[in-house]
Amino acid sequence: MQLLTRTAAVVISLTTSGAVTSPARTTKHSGRPGREQAGIDVLESEKFAPFRGKHIGLITNHTGLDAQGRSTVDLLTHAPGVQLVALFSPEHGLAGNNDERVASTKDAATGLPIYSLYAETRRPTDAMLQGIDTLVFDVQDAGVRFYTYTTTMAYCMEEAAKHNIAFYVLDRPNPLGGEIVEGPVLDADKASFTGYYPLPVRYGLTIGELAQFLNTENHINCELHVIAMKNWHRNYFYESTGSRWVPPSPNLRTLKGSILYPGLEILQSAGVSVGRGTEAPFEEFGAPWINGDEVAAELNARHLPGLRFTGQPFIPVVGLYGGQRCGGVAVRVIDKQAVRSMSMGIEIAAILKKLYPTNFDPAKLLFLVANADTIRQLQEGTPPEQIVASWSTQLNDFDALRRKYCLYK
Repeated sequence: MQLLTRTAAVVISLTTSGAVTSPARTTKHSGRPGREQAGIDVLESEKFAPFRGKHIGLITNHTGLDAQGRSTVDLLTHAPGVQLVALFSPEHGLAGNNDERVASTKDAATGLPIYSLYAETRRPTDAMLQGIDTLVFDVQDAGVRFYTYTTTMAYCMEEAAKHNIAFYVLDRPNPLGGEIVEGPVLDADKASFTGYYPLPVRYGLTIGELAQFLNTENHINCELHVIAMKNWHRNYFYESTGSRWVPPSPNLRTLKGSILYPGLEILQSAGVSVGRGTEAPFEEFGAPWINGDEVAAELNARHLPGLRFTGQPFIPVVGLYGGQRCGGVAVRVIDKQAVRSMSMGIEIAAILKKLYPTNFDPAKLLFLVANADTIRQLQEGTPPEQIVASWSTQLNDFDALRRKYCLYK
Protein backbone atom coordinates (compact mmCIF):
# COMPACT_ATOMS: atom_id res chain seq x y z
CA MET A 1 0.00 0.00 0.00
CA GLN A 2 1.10 3.55 -0.70
CA LEU A 3 0.55 4.47 2.95
CA LEU A 4 3.60 2.54 4.05
CA THR A 5 5.98 4.67 2.03
CA ARG A 6 4.75 8.05 3.22
CA THR A 7 7.09 9.92 5.53
CA ALA A 8 7.15 13.39 6.99
CA ALA A 9 10.26 15.11 8.27
CA VAL A 10 9.86 16.73 11.67
CA VAL A 11 12.21 19.49 12.75
CA ILE A 12 13.01 19.14 16.45
CA SER A 13 14.30 21.32 19.22
CA LEU A 14 15.41 20.42 22.73
CA THR A 15 13.47 22.22 25.45
CA THR A 16 14.70 23.07 28.91
CA SER A 17 12.44 20.32 30.27
CA GLY A 18 14.59 17.70 28.59
CA ALA A 19 11.74 16.68 26.31
CA VAL A 20 12.05 16.68 22.56
CA THR A 21 9.34 18.55 20.71
CA SER A 22 8.69 19.53 17.13
CA PRO A 23 7.20 22.92 16.29
CA ALA A 24 3.53 23.23 15.49
CA ARG A 25 2.60 23.55 11.84
CA THR A 26 -0.17 25.42 10.11
CA THR A 27 -1.76 23.09 7.59
CA LYS A 28 -4.93 23.16 5.54
CA HIS A 29 -7.59 20.73 6.65
CA SER A 30 -9.33 18.57 4.07
CA GLY A 31 -12.75 16.97 4.47
CA ARG A 32 -14.74 18.06 7.50
CA PRO A 33 -12.89 20.90 9.25
CA GLY A 34 -11.72 19.94 12.74
CA ARG A 35 -12.89 16.33 12.42
CA GLU A 36 -10.27 13.66 12.07
CA GLN A 37 -11.16 10.40 10.36
CA ALA A 38 -9.73 7.36 12.10
CA GLY A 39 -8.51 4.36 10.14
CA ILE A 40 -11.87 2.60 10.45
CA ASP A 41 -13.62 5.64 8.93
CA VAL A 42 -11.18 5.69 6.02
CA LEU A 43 -11.71 1.94 5.56
CA GLU A 44 -15.46 2.50 5.45
CA SER A 45 -15.03 5.18 2.80
CA GLU A 46 -13.12 2.58 0.75
CA LYS A 47 -16.05 0.17 1.23
CA PHE A 48 -13.68 -2.25 3.01
CA ALA A 49 -11.96 -3.01 -0.30
CA PRO A 50 -8.62 -4.13 1.25
CA PHE A 51 -10.44 -6.85 3.22
CA ARG A 52 -12.62 -8.38 0.52
CA GLY A 53 -12.06 -12.12 0.28
CA LYS A 54 -10.05 -12.11 3.54
CA HIS A 55 -10.58 -14.28 6.61
CA ILE A 56 -10.02 -11.84 9.43
CA GLY A 57 -9.04 -12.02 13.07
CA LEU A 58 -9.88 -8.69 14.71
CA ILE A 59 -7.89 -7.42 17.71
CA THR A 60 -10.10 -4.79 19.30
CA ASN A 61 -12.07 -3.63 22.32
CA HIS A 62 -14.75 -1.07 23.19
CA THR A 63 -12.64 1.75 21.68
CA GLY A 64 -12.92 0.24 18.18
CA LEU A 65 -15.65 2.62 17.01
CA ASP A 66 -16.23 4.68 13.89
CA ALA A 67 -17.25 8.34 13.85
CA GLN A 68 -20.92 7.36 14.21
CA GLY A 69 -20.20 5.19 17.25
CA ARG A 70 -20.58 1.87 15.41
CA SER A 71 -18.19 -0.88 16.48
CA THR A 72 -15.53 -2.27 14.17
CA VAL A 73 -16.83 -5.73 15.11
CA ASP A 74 -20.28 -4.93 13.71
CA LEU A 75 -18.91 -3.13 10.66
CA LEU A 76 -16.67 -6.01 9.63
CA THR A 77 -19.39 -8.55 10.41
CA HIS A 78 -21.65 -6.90 7.85
CA ALA A 79 -19.03 -5.78 5.32
CA PRO A 80 -19.68 -7.40 1.93
CA GLY A 81 -17.12 -10.01 0.92
CA VAL A 82 -15.40 -9.97 4.33
CA GLN A 83 -15.28 -13.04 6.57
CA LEU A 84 -14.74 -12.22 10.25
CA VAL A 85 -13.41 -15.41 11.84
CA ALA A 86 -12.40 -14.51 15.41
CA LEU A 87 -12.05 -11.66 17.90
CA PHE A 88 -9.04 -11.01 20.13
CA SER A 89 -9.17 -8.76 23.20
CA PRO A 90 -6.28 -6.99 25.00
CA GLU A 91 -5.99 -6.20 28.71
CA HIS A 92 -9.34 -5.15 30.26
CA GLY A 93 -11.29 -7.35 27.81
CA LEU A 94 -13.52 -6.62 24.83
CA ALA A 95 -15.77 -4.35 26.92
CA GLY A 96 -12.77 -2.57 28.48
CA ASN A 97 -14.14 -2.79 32.03
CA ASN A 98 -12.13 -5.60 33.63
CA ASP A 99 -9.11 -4.95 35.84
CA GLU A 100 -8.24 -8.65 36.27
CA ARG A 101 -7.19 -11.44 33.94
CA VAL A 102 -9.85 -11.99 31.30
CA ALA A 103 -11.09 -15.40 30.17
CA SER A 104 -11.75 -16.30 26.54
CA THR A 105 -15.42 -16.55 25.67
CA LYS A 106 -17.91 -16.15 22.82
CA ASP A 107 -19.42 -12.97 21.47
CA ALA A 108 -23.15 -13.07 22.14
CA ALA A 109 -24.06 -10.99 19.09
CA THR A 110 -21.99 -12.78 16.44
CA GLY A 111 -21.23 -16.15 18.02
CA LEU A 112 -17.55 -15.60 17.23
CA PRO A 113 -14.87 -16.73 19.67
CA ILE A 114 -13.29 -13.95 21.73
CA TYR A 115 -9.74 -14.98 22.49
CA SER A 116 -8.32 -13.16 25.50
CA LEU A 117 -4.73 -11.98 25.14
CA TYR A 118 -4.62 -11.17 28.83
CA ALA A 119 -5.03 -14.66 30.28
CA GLU A 120 -2.89 -17.81 30.18
CA THR A 121 -1.34 -16.51 26.97
CA ARG A 122 -0.65 -12.95 25.90
CA ARG A 123 -0.20 -13.72 22.23
CA PRO A 124 -2.32 -15.65 19.73
CA THR A 125 -1.65 -19.38 19.66
CA ASP A 126 -1.53 -21.60 16.59
CA ALA A 127 -5.03 -22.86 17.38
CA MET A 128 -6.42 -19.33 17.69
CA LEU A 129 -5.02 -18.39 14.28
CA GLN A 130 -6.53 -21.35 12.43
CA GLY A 131 -8.43 -20.20 9.34
CA ILE A 132 -7.15 -16.60 9.57
CA ASP A 133 -5.17 -14.98 6.75
CA THR A 134 -5.40 -11.37 7.99
CA LEU A 135 -5.09 -9.85 11.45
CA VAL A 136 -6.59 -6.38 12.00
CA PHE A 137 -5.74 -4.17 14.99
CA ASP A 138 -8.17 -1.42 16.00
CA VAL A 139 -7.59 -0.24 19.57
CA GLN A 140 -7.18 3.25 21.02
CA ASP A 141 -3.91 3.43 22.95
CA ALA A 142 -2.60 6.02 25.43
CA GLY A 143 0.65 7.07 23.74
CA VAL A 144 2.63 5.76 26.72
CA ARG A 145 5.36 3.10 26.65
CA PHE A 146 4.04 1.04 29.58
CA TYR A 147 0.42 0.94 28.37
CA THR A 148 0.03 -2.73 27.45
CA TYR A 149 -2.07 -2.39 24.29
CA THR A 150 1.07 -1.61 22.30
CA THR A 151 2.79 -4.78 23.54
CA THR A 152 -0.28 -6.81 22.59
CA MET A 153 -0.06 -5.32 19.10
CA ALA A 154 3.64 -6.16 18.83
CA TYR A 155 3.12 -9.75 20.03
CA CYS A 156 0.36 -10.18 17.45
CA MET A 157 2.64 -8.77 14.75
CA GLU A 158 5.29 -11.32 15.74
CA GLU A 159 2.80 -14.16 15.43
CA ALA A 160 1.54 -12.78 12.11
CA ALA A 161 5.11 -12.86 10.79
CA LYS A 162 5.58 -16.48 11.93
CA HIS A 163 2.34 -17.62 10.29
CA ASN A 164 2.61 -15.52 7.10
CA ILE A 165 -0.52 -13.61 8.04
CA ALA A 166 -1.03 -10.05 6.80
CA PHE A 167 -1.32 -7.45 9.58
CA TYR A 168 -3.40 -4.27 9.28
CA VAL A 169 -3.47 -1.39 11.76
CA LEU A 170 -6.47 0.92 11.63
CA ASP A 171 -4.73 4.04 12.84
CA ARG A 172 -6.01 6.22 15.66
CA PRO A 173 -4.78 9.46 17.28
CA ASN A 174 -2.10 9.56 19.92
CA PRO A 175 -4.09 11.35 22.66
CA LEU A 176 -0.88 13.10 23.78
CA GLY A 177 -0.19 14.43 20.29
CA GLY A 178 2.66 13.61 17.95
CA GLU A 179 5.26 16.23 18.82
CA ILE A 180 6.43 15.69 22.40
CA VAL A 181 8.93 12.92 23.13
CA GLU A 182 9.70 12.64 26.83
CA GLY A 183 11.02 10.48 29.63
CA PRO A 184 13.82 7.98 30.02
CA VAL A 185 14.34 5.30 27.38
CA LEU A 186 13.69 1.74 28.56
CA ASP A 187 16.86 -0.26 29.30
CA ALA A 188 17.11 -3.10 26.79
CA ASP A 189 17.45 -5.69 29.58
CA LYS A 190 14.17 -4.57 31.19
CA ALA A 191 11.81 -5.50 28.38
CA SER A 192 8.49 -6.88 29.65
CA PHE A 193 4.77 -6.81 28.95
CA THR A 194 4.81 -3.20 30.21
CA GLY A 195 7.85 -2.33 28.12
CA TYR A 196 8.17 -4.11 24.80
CA TYR A 197 11.03 -2.12 23.23
CA PRO A 198 13.54 0.61 24.22
CA LEU A 199 11.24 3.61 23.79
CA PRO A 200 10.91 6.76 25.89
CA VAL A 201 7.78 6.88 28.05
CA ARG A 202 6.11 9.37 25.70
CA TYR A 203 7.14 8.35 22.20
CA GLY A 204 5.10 10.77 20.08
CA LEU A 205 3.82 8.28 17.48
CA THR A 206 0.35 7.10 16.55
CA ILE A 207 -0.35 3.39 16.97
CA GLY A 208 0.11 2.90 13.22
CA GLU A 209 3.38 4.80 13.15
CA LEU A 210 4.57 2.80 16.16
CA ALA A 211 3.69 -0.43 14.36
CA GLN A 212 5.88 0.62 11.44
CA PHE A 213 8.68 1.60 13.81
CA LEU A 214 8.60 -1.73 15.69
CA ASN A 215 8.18 -3.80 12.55
CA THR A 216 11.44 -2.44 11.16
CA GLU A 217 13.53 -1.53 14.20
CA ASN A 218 12.74 -4.73 16.12
CA HIS A 219 13.00 -6.82 12.95
CA ILE A 220 9.50 -8.27 13.25
CA ASN A 221 9.17 -8.09 9.47
CA CYS A 222 5.50 -8.97 9.21
CA GLU A 223 3.47 -7.98 6.14
CA LEU A 224 2.29 -4.70 7.65
CA HIS A 225 -0.32 -2.32 6.26
CA VAL A 226 -1.45 0.87 7.99
CA ILE A 227 -4.80 2.44 7.16
CA ALA A 228 -3.81 6.02 7.89
CA MET A 229 -6.11 8.67 9.33
CA LYS A 230 -7.25 11.76 7.49
CA ASN A 231 -7.21 15.28 8.94
CA TRP A 232 -4.98 14.41 11.90
CA HIS A 233 -1.98 16.62 12.63
CA ARG A 234 0.97 16.14 14.96
CA ASN A 235 0.10 19.15 17.11
CA TYR A 236 -3.32 17.68 17.94
CA PHE A 237 -4.19 16.63 21.44
CA TYR A 238 -7.30 14.47 21.51
CA GLU A 239 -9.67 17.43 21.97
CA SER A 240 -8.56 18.76 18.58
CA THR A 241 -9.83 15.70 16.70
CA GLY A 242 -13.52 16.46 17.12
CA SER A 243 -14.04 12.85 18.25
CA ARG A 244 -15.64 11.74 21.50
CA TRP A 245 -13.16 10.44 24.08
CA VAL A 246 -13.80 6.80 24.92
CA PRO A 247 -11.80 5.82 28.03
CA PRO A 248 -9.41 3.11 26.80
CA SER A 249 -9.24 1.48 30.24
CA PRO A 250 -11.31 1.70 33.43
CA ASN A 251 -9.23 4.35 35.18
CA LEU A 252 -8.10 6.46 32.23
CA ARG A 253 -11.40 8.28 32.21
CA THR A 254 -10.58 11.85 31.22
CA LEU A 255 -8.36 13.68 28.78
CA LYS A 256 -6.78 15.52 31.69
CA GLY A 257 -5.99 12.18 33.30
CA SER A 258 -4.43 10.91 30.07
CA ILE A 259 -1.99 13.84 30.06
CA LEU A 260 -0.95 13.30 33.70
CA TYR A 261 -1.00 9.49 33.52
CA PRO A 262 2.64 8.89 32.44
CA GLY A 263 4.13 10.79 35.37
CA LEU A 264 1.68 9.71 38.06
CA GLU A 265 1.37 6.02 37.20
CA ILE A 266 5.07 5.38 37.91
CA LEU A 267 4.49 6.33 41.57
CA GLN A 268 2.01 3.59 42.49
CA SER A 269 4.59 0.79 42.75
CA ALA A 270 6.28 2.84 45.49
CA GLY A 271 3.15 2.93 47.65
CA VAL A 272 1.50 6.11 46.34
CA SER A 273 -2.18 6.10 45.41
CA VAL A 274 -2.69 7.68 42.00
CA GLY A 275 -6.43 8.09 42.50
CA ARG A 276 -7.61 4.61 41.58
CA GLY A 277 -10.80 3.96 43.51
CA THR A 278 -11.71 7.66 43.53
CA GLU A 279 -13.69 9.88 41.16
CA ALA A 280 -10.48 11.38 39.77
CA PRO A 281 -7.90 8.71 38.89
CA PHE A 282 -4.65 10.18 37.52
CA GLU A 283 -5.76 13.66 38.54
CA GLU A 284 -4.56 13.32 42.14
CA PHE A 285 -2.11 11.35 44.23
CA GLY A 286 -1.55 10.68 47.90
CA ALA A 287 -1.02 8.27 50.77
CA PRO A 288 -1.88 8.10 54.49
CA TRP A 289 1.68 9.20 55.28
CA ILE A 290 1.62 12.25 52.99
CA ASN A 291 0.83 15.82 54.05
CA GLY A 292 -0.91 17.06 50.90
CA ASP A 293 -0.57 20.78 51.66
CA GLU A 294 3.16 20.39 52.30
CA VAL A 295 3.78 18.44 49.09
CA ALA A 296 1.62 20.81 47.02
CA ALA A 297 3.57 23.80 48.34
CA GLU A 298 6.89 22.15 47.46
CA LEU A 299 5.66 21.37 43.94
CA ASN A 300 4.26 24.85 43.33
CA ALA A 301 7.60 26.30 44.40
CA ARG A 302 9.16 24.36 41.52
CA HIS A 303 6.99 26.28 38.98
CA LEU A 304 6.41 23.29 36.73
CA PRO A 305 5.13 24.49 33.33
CA GLY A 306 1.41 24.14 32.78
CA LEU A 307 0.66 22.74 36.25
CA ARG A 308 -0.67 23.83 39.64
CA PHE A 309 -1.03 21.72 42.78
CA THR A 310 -3.48 21.86 45.68
CA GLY A 311 -3.64 19.88 48.91
CA GLN A 312 -6.76 17.72 48.79
CA PRO A 313 -7.32 14.62 50.97
CA PHE A 314 -9.23 11.67 49.53
CA ILE A 315 -10.39 8.18 50.49
CA PRO A 316 -10.13 5.50 47.78
CA VAL A 317 -13.12 3.16 47.78
CA VAL A 318 -11.04 0.22 46.55
CA GLY A 319 -7.47 -0.54 45.57
CA LEU A 320 -4.37 0.81 47.26
CA TYR A 321 -5.37 2.33 50.64
CA GLY A 322 -9.00 1.43 50.02
CA GLY A 323 -11.11 2.91 52.83
CA GLN A 324 -8.18 4.88 54.26
CA ARG A 325 -7.88 8.66 54.37
CA CYS A 326 -4.96 9.78 52.24
CA GLY A 327 -3.18 13.08 52.45
CA GLY A 328 -3.56 14.01 48.81
CA VAL A 329 -2.54 16.45 46.12
CA ALA A 330 -4.89 17.48 43.30
CA VAL A 331 -3.15 18.31 40.03
CA ARG A 332 -4.54 21.07 37.84
CA VAL A 333 -3.56 21.32 34.19
CA ILE A 334 -3.28 24.97 33.11
CA ASP A 335 -1.62 24.44 29.73
CA LYS A 336 -1.54 20.86 28.39
CA GLN A 337 0.94 21.76 25.65
CA ALA A 338 3.42 22.93 28.29
CA VAL A 339 2.99 19.94 30.61
CA ARG A 340 5.89 17.49 30.78
CA SER A 341 4.32 14.70 32.77
CA MET A 342 7.45 12.59 33.18
CA SER A 343 9.36 15.59 34.50
CA MET A 344 6.46 16.10 36.91
CA GLY A 345 6.71 12.48 38.06
CA ILE A 346 10.42 12.84 38.78
CA GLU A 347 9.79 16.09 40.69
CA ILE A 348 7.12 14.40 42.81
CA ALA A 349 9.39 11.42 43.48
CA ALA A 350 12.27 13.67 44.55
CA ILE A 351 10.03 15.60 46.96
CA LEU A 352 8.53 12.44 48.47
CA LYS A 353 12.00 11.00 48.99
CA LYS A 354 13.13 14.20 50.72
CA LEU A 355 10.06 14.59 52.95
CA TYR A 356 9.24 10.93 53.65
CA PRO A 357 12.47 8.90 53.31
CA THR A 358 11.19 6.05 55.47
CA ASN A 359 7.95 5.70 53.48
CA PHE A 360 9.04 6.30 49.91
CA ASP A 361 11.65 4.14 48.17
CA PRO A 362 12.58 5.30 44.62
CA ALA A 363 13.96 1.84 43.84
CA LYS A 364 10.36 0.62 43.56
CA LEU A 365 9.78 2.94 40.58
CA LEU A 366 12.05 0.78 38.41
CA PHE A 367 9.16 -1.46 37.34
CA LEU A 368 7.63 1.13 35.00
CA VAL A 369 10.45 3.67 34.66
CA ALA A 370 12.63 0.75 33.48
CA ASN A 371 15.77 2.89 33.39
CA ALA A 372 18.35 2.07 36.05
CA ASP A 373 20.31 5.32 35.72
CA THR A 374 17.21 7.41 36.41
CA ILE A 375 16.44 5.41 39.54
CA ARG A 376 20.06 5.58 40.72
CA GLN A 377 20.00 9.38 40.41
CA LEU A 378 16.75 9.60 42.37
CA GLN A 379 18.22 7.46 45.13
CA GLU A 380 21.36 9.62 45.25
CA GLY A 381 19.35 12.84 45.51
CA THR A 382 20.34 14.25 42.12
CA PRO A 383 18.27 17.39 41.40
CA PRO A 384 15.26 16.58 39.20
CA GLU A 385 16.31 18.98 36.45
CA GLN A 386 19.64 17.18 36.15
CA ILE A 387 17.89 13.81 35.96
CA VAL A 388 15.63 15.11 33.19
CA ALA A 389 18.60 16.61 31.35
CA SER A 390 20.35 13.24 31.45
CA TRP A 391 17.68 11.86 29.10
CA SER A 392 18.50 14.34 26.33
CA THR A 393 21.02 12.39 24.26
CA GLN A 394 18.89 9.26 24.06
CA LEU A 395 15.77 11.32 23.36
CA ASN A 396 17.45 13.15 20.50
CA ASP A 397 18.68 9.87 19.04
CA PHE A 398 15.23 8.31 19.32
CA ASP A 399 13.51 11.34 17.85
CA ALA A 400 15.79 11.34 14.81
CA LEU A 401 14.90 7.69 14.30
CA ARG A 402 11.14 8.00 14.83
CA ARG A 403 10.84 10.74 12.19
CA LYS A 404 11.40 8.11 9.50
CA TYR A 405 8.06 6.56 10.45
CA CYS A 406 5.88 9.68 10.70
CA LEU A 407 2.83 9.51 8.45
CA TYR A 408 1.44 12.92 9.37
CA LYS A 409 2.59 16.53 9.49
